Formats: sequence, structure tokens, C-alpha cells
Amino acid sequence: MTNTPTIDARLLILRDEDNVCVACTIIEAGTSLRIEAQTVTLTDTVYIGHKVARRPIKALEKVLKYGAPIGSATQDIAAGEAVHTHNLKSDYIASYTLDNARSNATEGNA
Repeated sequence: MTNTPTIDARLLILRDEDNVCVACTIIEAGTSLRIEAQTVTLTDTVYIGHKVARRPIKALEKVLKYGAPIGSATQDIAAGEAVHTHNLKSDYIASYTLDNARSNATEGNA
């Protein structure tokens, strides 16, 4: 018999080794969720398909989803914190933001 982690039904763990879980629905900021042995309160709204830290993730640590690294944390991420472009950098492709696009457009590089 396997030891299944205790997790809120609104979250999904894709692989046991993942340090993030995935939202199955929109979860509003201020919502308390059970992730493993702790209860966390979301500081940001998390949208369907977006990631939530399953445990604390240190800056520069690989973020694992589907059992594979999808990038590195750009800062420390607390358990229950949303994981997205504000605290995650792809190690494989350049990460672009709206600010990058605006900067390129004003410089004539669009």
C-alpha cells in the first residue's frame, strides 16, 4: 500500500517527486488549503492549471512538475505560494514579460 499525500481536493500532485502541485479550479487569495502535513493560506489567487508550492522552495532550486525540472526559483518560495513568472525562470527558453514587450516596442525592436 502506498502512502498517499494529504492534499486539498482543489489541488493535484502530478508526480510524487514534484515540489509543486496544480490548481484544478480557481482558488481565491485568502483561501486556506491543506498541503501534506500543513495548512497554508494563499496570498494570491491561483488560476486553473497554475502551480502552488508543495513545500518551501529555495532560490535557484529546480522547480519540478511532471517529475521533471521546468525551471528555477528566482527567490525563496513558501509552501502554498503561487509559482509563476514572478518567482520562476525557465532554464530552457527566454522568459518574456509585458515589460519586455513594451521596452522592445519603444526601442523599435518589436
